[in-house]
Amino acid sequence: MIIRPRVQRLILTRILSASLILLALWTTLEVLSIRRALTREASKPPPPFGKQRIFIASLHWTDERILREYWVPAVRQLAQDIGRDNVFVSVYESGSFDDTKGALQELDDQLTGLGIDHKVVLDETTHLDEVSRDRGPGDEGWVQMPATKSYRQNWTEWFELEKDEWVPRRIPYLARLRNQVMEPLYEQQSKGVVYDKILWLNDVVFNTEDVRTLLATRHGDYAAACALDFKQAPKFYDSFATRDAEGYAPLTATWPFFQSAQSRHPLIHGQPVPVASCWNGMVAFDAKPFYRIVDRLVFRGIPDSLARSHVEGSECCLVHADNPLSREKGVWVNPRVRVGYNGTAYGAVNGGAWPSGYAIATGVWRNRILRLWGLLKASDRVVEARLREWRRWDSAAVEPGPFCLIDEMQILLWNGWGHA
Repeated sequence: MIIRPRVQRLILTRILSASLILLALWTTLEVLSIRRALTREASKPPPPFGKQRIFIASLHWTDERILREYWVPAVRQLAQDIGRDNVFVSVYESGSFDDTKGALQELDDQLTGLGIDHKVVLDETTHLDEVSRDRGPGDEGWVQMPATKSYRQNWTEWFELEKDEWVPRRIPYLARLRNQVMEPLYEQQSKGVVYDKILWLNDVVFNTEDVRTLLATRHGDYAAACALDFKQAPKFYDSFATRDAEGYAPLTATWPFFQSAQSRHPLIHGQPVPVASCWNGMVAFDAKPFYRIVDRLVFRGIPDSLARSHVEGSECCLVHADNPLSREKGVWVNPRVRVGYNGTAYGAVNGGAWPSGYAIATGVWRNRILRLWGLLKASDRVVEARLREWRRWDSAAVEPGPFCLIDEMQILLWNGWGHA
């Protein structure tokens, strides 16, 4: 039987129309199912803080505006809500270009007035001091410039770093400062005061309920639990430190973010998401590994010998790779806790149903399409090759956090940081 072209086109058109209708129906039902699950999880109120002791830690540089508008009032209220017998606030700042010191001094004064234990360090050391100091023999945290490169000094002027010039690396510098923020934890321990949870806060917008919800993730049973953070909503911010359950960086900047089904499925249903690592503006740790007598958990960067191969890893990711509790209790993202680096971003992800029905529909299909491509990024293959080469040259070389590594070289500059 011969089917005329006109009839054939009609049949194909009807098949296509029916397929599109079925696809639209499937997507609608999927959106409704996901929205119902997310609403159910979001309606659960967080429990009170109880008697657990919380050590609040934070590191700052040139972030006066958000401190004055949001962060300082939120931390003051949080400390009061936890209760002065159960909280310690440790803050470290150095070399800010604005009046971050003034904002944190106000917090210092307010906490003193409330009788809340705290330590606010306002260090005069600047980035210029750090980059100007001489590198001593055997000093870690330095790398040679692989090529001459120009960096912006201001809106109209540039400065140059020469090839082979020794420069301090950004991540070891940040790790050192984070370890300094942790020092009061051990000062308190010497006085017989031990904390149950360590809460790291970036310069983000948050409230006490966000913290209560985060601390209650999996009823408190975790090595670490993180929020989701946003700078320009709906785009997720901290892709540098976040890795899904299979060690992949976020597949997309928008919901549902993850490539691994182990991470993606719980996220879609509003439940705690297992990941390999995260930070995301707010992270709570079980404090036990930080108290270990042997192999105490600290922040670090990757070895200089690996970094010189143009490889980098965030200290906020590596700490999970080093944490023995990560394998026992897991690292989790709580999608019910969403913080922002400005008021607009915070409002966009907390002002109602999140994500929207449109974001759900487009997000699940975008994620599916990208997964169907199934291509491992070339940059991942480059990093894997460099890691293998590093191990080949030094059989004793070990990096516990290969999933943290990216194809970058980050250095400290007098006015911030840059790529080499």
